[in-house]
Amino acid sequence: MKNNIPEVEELIKQFAKLPGLGPKSAKRIILKLINNKENIVKPLAKNLARVYKNVIRCANCGNLNVIENKCICETSHEFDKICVVESLADMWVIESANIFKGYYHILGGTLNSSEKYEENNLLINSLLKRIKKNGLKEVIIATSATTEGQTTAHYIEDMIKSDKIKITKLAQGLPVGGEIEQLDDGTLFSAFKNRIPVTTK
Repeated sequence: MKNNIPEVEELIKQFAKLPGLGPKSAKRIILKLINNKENIVKPLAKNLARVYKNVIRCANCGNLNVIENKCICETSHEFDKICVVESLADMWVIESANIFKGYYHILGGTLNSSEKYEENNLLINSLLKRIKKNGLKEVIIATSATTEGQTTAHYIEDMIKSDKIKITKLAQGLPVGGEIEQLDDGTLFSAFKNRIPVTTK
């Protein structure tokens, strides 16, 4: 006899939508939570509520920021390079590998080859403003080697169109179809070290 509790079933559905999780994994996690309400659920709920209330995505650089604080992109002016990535996960992978010193710009996704730029919320216009404002010398486009990632990279290259700015992309050590967050440190280091200049017409 099944004991379906709507609240639990809904929670399982929500957890199953998270990256790397399916219905079975979600059920195991929910059971663990239910069996540890005081030690896990209570502090988790409190922290999630705090994040929901206080943490936002910066409209300028795409990074996370606490509402009452100025974002690091507004307070730091020490670099002449910027690395453009698709997501926060990509930025965290590159940061943890300690292979880049400069600004980051998180687009918040990719362009689909069949859609217009206006149809999405990618932070491309703010990227162009940052390049101009900070007098940057190099833009490193570190999008994934997927169709969408490369479509996005070409779009950004066309939008920059400047002889004064060096545009580079990650070397071909990046496997076709590969996503940045899935790469090991060695492959990522090689892709950064041997990055390729982009020729804009």
